[in-house]
Amino acid sequence: MSGVGAYTWADLRLTANLITLGRILLSPLLYVLILAASDSAGTSWAVVAVGWVLGASDYYDGWVARSSGSESRWGAFLDPLADKVMILGAAWCFVAVNRLFWVPVLIITARELLMSAARTRWARDGLSLPARHSAKLKTLMQGVALTVAALPPLEDVDWAVSLAIWLAVVITLYSGWRYWADGRAGAIAASGQ
Repeated sequence: MSGVGAYTWADLRLTANLITLGRILLSPLLYVLILAASDSAGTSWAVVAVGWVLGASDYYDGWVARSSGSESRWGAFLDPLADKVMILGAAWCFVAVNRLFWVPVLIITARELLMSAARTRWARDGLSLPARHSAKLKTLMQGVALTVAALPPLEDVDWAVSLAIWLAVVITLYSGWRYWADGRAGAIAASGQ
């Protein structure tokens, strides 16, 4: 379990948090690009480029926070939120243009919402769970699946897109199970049982 202090408005101005906020604010551009490429099932080099820039910002904001010693409670809250906004929004746009099947996207969405609810509950109880390697792998695999869906050379290679999204589902469910187990163990330990 970890803690990074209280929420302060000044922390929102930290460089790492501004990068994270930028990822949230720029995510709709990714959605528009996917929807605008509906004739090619959402595939376009512009979607790939914007997706990679947003994905790189996910790595970069964490690196900035750690290297500058500016990790904050806002950052711990905003970073996973930005991931969800970007990944889920893009995934549902790919469903809208018939690039992704809705079932795996619904499974990923349900896991993200359930874990967010659990994380909120645990935070109210004073628990803060650091991101596990499996959670970072989950975000990476979701990004890879969306990149595969966006790549123009793979426009007609549906099996690759299906394989990528279902692999993302497996890793997403596994990381959710690990996170749930950590949260339960932390809650039990905190209650003194």
